[in-house]
Order: sequence, then C-alpha cells, then structure tokens
Amino acid sequence: MARGPGRRKGPRVRVFDSAREASRAAAEAIALLLRRPGSSTLVLASGKTMVPVYRELVRLHREGHAPFSEASTFNLDELAIAASDPRSFRSFMDRHLFSKVDLQPRHVHFLRGDARDPVAESVRYETELARFGPPDLVLAGIGVNGHVAYLEPGAALAPFTSRVNLSAATRRALESDGIVPAPRAALTMGIETILAARAILLVATGRGKADVVAAALEGPVTPGCPASLLRRHSDLTVMLDRAAAAKLRDGKRETGNGKRKKGTGVR
Repeated sequence: MARGPGRRKGPRVRVFDSAREASRAAAEAIALLLRRPGSSTLVLASGKTMVPVYRELVRLHREGHAPFSEASTFNLDELAIAASDPRSFRSFMDRHLFSKVDLQPRHVHFLRGDARDPVAESVRYETELARFGPPDLVLAGIGVNGHVAYLEPGAALAPFTSRVNLSAATRRALESDGIVPAPRAALTMGIETILAARAILLVATGRGKADVVAAALEGPVTPGCPASLLRRHSDLTVMLDRAAAAKLRDGKRETGNGKRKKGTGVR
C-alpha cells in the first residue's frame, strides 16, 4: 500500500546528538514548509516530545522564519473531555503554540472530545479535512507501546477518525505527563487518514523510546506496533536523538548533518 508522493525506499532516519537538536531540526523542517508560497495544511501532535519542537517553532516564528498566517492546522487526536479542560490537547496546543504565533483562529480545526455523538463528530472531522485535500505534513510522535495518534496496538487499526479506548499503558504515560486523572477514551485520526498526507515527520527522543523505535523501524509492519505502518508511506522522515536510536540495528542512518553512518549500530 504505497502512500504519498515519490518513490523513496524506506524512511529517512536522522539521528542527532541531543533531543534539543532533534527538536530544532523538526521545527526547521516545519518552518521551511510554512515559508513556501501559498497556504499549507499541517496535522499536529501533542505530548511532551512536542513541547521543545513547538518551543523552537515559536522561536523561529519570532525571528520571522515560520509564518503561520496562511496555514491551517488539524490535530491527530483529542481526549474525551471538553476543549476548555486544561488536560485537553486543545489547551495544550493553545499554551505551547497557537497563542504564540500568527495562526488565525478560524484556521484551527480540532476534534471535539466531549461530543455527544462521537461517530457524527468523527465524520464531521474527516469531511472538514477532506475540504483541504491531502495535508502537506503530519507531525507525529510514538507512544511507549507503539501507538501513533491514539491508534493503540491490536489486531487491526481504525482506518478513519473514530473514538477509541485508551490502554492502561497509554493512561499511565498520560498521568506521568501530568494529565491526572487520565481519560479512558479519545477521538483519533485513523491510519488511512494519516497515510493520506503528502509527508510524515515522526519525532522520538529519550531512552524510554529506544525499544519501540527499533520495533517500529526495523520490526515487522503490523498493527501490533501501529507506528510501524507509517513505513508504508513513501515520504516518511524520522528524527531521533541518540538515546531513542540506541537499539537500531541498521547502521546506515543519517547523522544530523545529513551524512551516513556506516557499520553496526548508530554511534
């Protein structure tokens, strides 16, 4: 199932010396897209991995290198709570990005996590996204159990936006991030919705992600590790720090400066 433009064989994996450098590179990639002529559509992620990415993106915006005035944004997911709840991902985005750049409020598109009819809300979101055509970029993280967006490991993944129950591992991770109590459900984009984007940028940092990064990039492509399905996209870029890349077996990875590392393992 080839997705996205081009014919690249496998993801482009870039390994940086630190989480800060990886976050800066991710922000610079987004800023480059924002500087292109015309409007752009971004699908964004929440969570602690994204905090330094958005911090760098705000810095670039203040320096005049990341204009949001012509951009429209969607988000991968939302917890099953009201947008006004400080635990919500809408609140997270307002705190870390939306309130600090020139993104027009009418260009912000978000799932309503507390919608009375999750099915109707999911259809509304898919329809709204379809009006913009394929997103230019999906920015994604990876959960400790391999989830991407809130597509949890299982026998099959939801193809399109839908309501999902959160696993115990995901709820523990949310609570470790300060989202207490962690909701038991969320609305999330489906895997087909994500793969329809023109490009995907996956960011992971920290030694706690090393096992799941190796499984996603070098293990079988399976819904048991949802992030592994991103490898079906023809324009997938992965940005890691050394800690998150520590268990990759394939030594042919790019360093942050674009050079190839040869040999066994990433050093």
